[in-house]
Amino acid sequence: MRRPRRESWRSTYLNPGTLVFWAFHGVAVAGVILLGFSWSGLALALASYFARMAFVTVGYHRYFSHRSFKTSRVFQAVLAFGAQTSLQRGVLWWAAKHRQHHRASDHEGDVHSPRIDGFWWSHIGWSTSELSNGGSYEKIGDLSRYPELRLLDRWKHLPAIALALILFAVGGWSALVWGFFVSTVLLWHGTFTINSLAHLVGRRRFATLDDSRNNWVLALITMGEGWHNNHHHYMSSANQGFRWYEIDLSYYVIRGLSAAGVVWDVRRAPERVVRADLAHAPAPSMP
Repeated sequence: MRRPRRESWRSTYLNPGTLVFWAFHGVAVAGVILLGFSWSGLALALASYFARMAFVTVGYHRYFSHRSFKTSRVFQAVLAFGAQTSLQRGVLWWAAKHRQHHRASDHEGDVHSPRIDGFWWSHIGWSTSELSNGGSYEKIGDLSRYPELRLLDRWKHLPAIALALILFAVGGWSALVWGFFVSTVLLWHGTFTINSLAHLVGRRRFATLDDSRNNWVLALITMGEGWHNNHHHYMSSANQGFRWYEIDLSYYVIRGLSAAGVVWDVRRAPERVVRADLAHAPAPSMP
């Protein structure tokens, strides 16, 4: 998915498919204004944000896209369902686009490169553009062979709708606005920063062939995804914080699941790869 140079900003950001996306922003802002600020609402928004961010990072990214650990078929479906409450399309779409990104990161064929198409395309446009619809699943045969994942991918909005209904039933309008609309908008932009800012701002420990960077601020708001240069150096590792001081909350979740026996065969970058003096060591191929 590469943006044709002739595509206008209107067809990218204001096409019919973006109405819901922008409506979420409007409802989040209007809802907070009408309901008034509340610390309990903010706490709910943050709780919903980090819970769903964990499903996105552990599920969509480290498991489905990179297969950095193994789990049961049942928990695999749980990860997919939880991740789809983020309203970031279906599990197969997400994994397919992400693997495509890694095959051509910051080069021709990358679906969201700030180097090639600028900040706004990498942050929002690649997803709101009508070009993002559909796509080939040929490279994710390890996932598409599961009928339950194909079903979830087809009905991609149902998990999020279920979450919204539960929040409304439990806490009314306040819970719906803060726990769903505000949280979802924050979650979108938190995730999008890795496509955009993590290729623009930060430090490069490893001499990868792309512009990936490590950024501790992004790592905190995305539960470890901000150690992006580490990740692009060795993409199949379940931990993206390679050093003890690189906080990686998603990896801590994976370790907890491993201790409980829910996941196993957790992959880590070997010491020879972690050492910065071997920065030119080749990264492993995609699954």
